[in-house]
Amino acid sequence: MLGVSRGTLRTALQRLEHTGEIVRRQGSGTFVGRVATPTAFVEGLERLEPYSMLARRRGVKLGVRDVAIEERPIGAEIGRKFELSPDTILPHVSRIVLAAGEAAAYMTDVVHPAIALPSTAALRRAFERGEMILDVLIGQGVPIAFATTRVLPRLITPRENIGLLFGVSRTTAVLELEETIHVTSGEVVHHSRDLFGPGGMDLHVVRALDVERPAQVNPVPGDNGPARRARRAAAT
Repeated sequence: MLGVSRGTLRTALQRLEHTGEIVRRQGSGTFVGRVATPTAFVEGLERLEPYSMLARRRGVKLGVRDVAIEERPIGAEIGRKFELSPDTILPHVSRIVLAAGEAAAYMTDVVHPAIALPSTAALRRAFERGEMILDVLIGQGVPIAFATTRVLPRLITPRENIGLLFGVSRTTAVLELEETIHVTSGEVVHHSRDLFGPGGMDLHVVRALDVERPAQVNPVPGDNGPARRARRAAAT
């Protein structure tokens, strides 16, 4: 039915058994081993979209707590990205994002002063609806073009403020995504630093070979494609 050999099928089942996805009992059969615990967000880095959209696709309800909007200098790093003085004072928006009532991420955003943000009350309402700063920018018609993202591992402890916010009881590994968002002119208009706790983010990257035309894996009967020629060669 699948068009593969018994050996290929046997190898596939062995891999599923090793990961715990299936359990094979001699004389009884093959059974589903476990159901993986879903993460709040599953993201491929190939496409830029708000986390709110990722959550909706997974049926996860987002919430927010500990929203803070503080006016402070942007510092050298963001200053270079925004092409502004490090002493420029801008709002830093931080909050804990909840997924199904549990802390999933700690997010901090800074937006270029050329972009007018809504009022503090309006931002809080947007966060309570599960929206992100990116949702707000898109809603305002900002011509978002692309983002550059750095993915970094990080350890947090119960003694740190971020550890207290996540409620960790021991040193815990988290995933940090630092992202700069560009408009169509190439200018940076948004900088964010997001920390995802355990179970907060399942990150993957899809890569493909740069080929002119993909080879046909399962050619139609009578086809003389690469797969058929390979089978003929193996048979001889």
